[in-house]
Amino acid sequence: MGKLKTNTVLQYKAGFKEVELWGYPALYKKPNKKSKNNETKPVELFKLHLGNCLEKLKPKLPESLTYKQAITDYIGKVGELIKETIPKYWEGIDFMEHILLVLTVPAEYSENDKAIMRECTFNAGLIGEKNSEKLQFTTEPEAAAIYCMYSSLKEHKLTEPGTTFMIVDCGGGTVDLTTRKLLGENQLGEITERAGDFCGSTFIDNEFIELLKYEVGNKAVDLLRERHYGQLQYLVQEFCQNVKLPFTGNNPRFSYEMDLEEIAPALLQYVTGSERESMEEKEWMIEICFNTIKFMFDNIINRIIEMIRVQLDNSLGQCSAIFLVGGFGQSQYLQKRIEEEFSQSVENISVPNQPIAAIVRGAAIYGKSLQRSRNLKSMNNSKCVIATRILNNTFGIKLYDKWEDGDPPDRLLSGEMIIKFYRIVERKTEVPFDQEFIVENLFPIYPDQTRLYFEIFYTKEQDAVYCDEPGMKLLGNLRIDLPDVHLGNNRPCTFCISFGDMEIKARAFNQTNGQNYHTKFELSDF
Repeated sequence: MGKLKTNTVLQYKAGFKEVELWGYPALYKKPNKKSKNNETKPVELFKLHLGNCLEKLKPKLPESLTYKQAITDYIGKVGELIKETIPKYWEGIDFMEHILLVLTVPAEYSENDKAIMRECTFNAGLIGEKNSEKLQFTTEPEAAAIYCMYSSLKEHKLTEPGTTFMIVDCGGGTVDLTTRKLLGENQLGEITERAGDFCGSTFIDNEFIELLKYEVGNKAVDLLRERHYGQLQYLVQEFCQNVKLPFTGNNPRFSYEMDLEEIAPALLQYVTGSERESMEEKEWMIEICFNTIKFMFDNIINRIIEMIRVQLDNSLGQCSAIFLVGGFGQSQYLQKRIEEEFSQSVENISVPNQPIAAIVRGAAIYGKSLQRSRNLKSMNNSKCVIATRILNNTFGIKLYDKWEDGDPPDRLLSGEMIIKFYRIVERKTEVPFDQEFIVENLFPIYPDQTRLYFEIFYTKEQDAVYCDEPGMKLLGNLRIDLPDVHLGNNRPCTFCISFGDMEIKARAFNQTNGQNYHTKFELSDF
């Protein structure tokens, strides 16, 4: 079957204008000890520039390369492989016309993050128009939930409608959770807000780097990273293969000795002072004992366990199973800790078959169901596999309203007006996949007005009143073209906006005659 995962790594040629290698080949193998030349550093972890990631966790990129360009270049390489592969199996396929792309994103990605992914996909040449319907999104845990519905639920005889289960998607950068309910006709509903955090397995690698700094000094590791990145990468690979992957937490005598002189010979020249004296006494060997390894894991796993606990609390304890997916989900120590914490409250805690492939396979199933449900020519009344989603934000528009007694005097505008946040839908609302929210009785202010503009805001608060409150963010602008200027102000407009899909969609029409108005929704600058 080959590998089920491709590393998010790029190796550029000089100048960072052209990609030389991508995926696993871009990672360095064991270095050549005789080589004295500085090694070109590959570009990786650039997707951490999206999402609500702490600034200190975002990787530094070369000055001439932006994270958007790196994402575009990587998606472009994926696209090249797809375009090369499809003709080998299907003839007469027009990529732009016949291919539906489903892009999976972490649960915590905002609307703007998804817009950036769409922009990069367009710039990479995988869709013909930026707003093309040929590109759809789903979250990584949602895709995994779809995969588990078709595989693990049947395997564990959890097929009754009403069955609830949680997906814990443990990847390299993020850990994402979602709790789903099995509905009839092979559909899934969401029963609480999905959650995500930056506590994936690469942060255990970071703990190893911190141990290395303690042993040989910060400056030595920084110089190795700068001048011999391949050797640092090989150190991390050795740690993963011999410590991170086999660690179960069951054997207190488990330990590993790492020979720095053998694995990263270039490091030795940068170690000075007391650290050098200490390492020479140890003959450049680092022993990583059981308690040290456990400490590295527990810092990360404790955060995952707390996320699961919150998700269970929000689900009111309704959970028949927990499925661990993603590469980190295969960690036996992670599985053990989760079972110790939750086996009394959740009957089934397991890892599905091929957990690394769960997301891409679930995304493919989602794409097929989406295609069938939207195919107007289909006579079988197929439904999308995702029936409902829980909204992570409260959405609304900026609206000019009449100032009333009790409104803050400092917000009074000329004409006895005040600007308020008009809520369309509240956070934590369960929204059907295709539900539209309607805002009616919108009139042009001037008789010759040819457009209406609305600013759409979102917030985590459920009872927000004003658009400049803390935590309130501008999502974008809705533009509605108004023809029939000869009707003057008598052009009542209704706009409908949907949030149940992964991207926000809007339409508008004249309430009197039903004429559809051209509508454009543009996200704010990102």
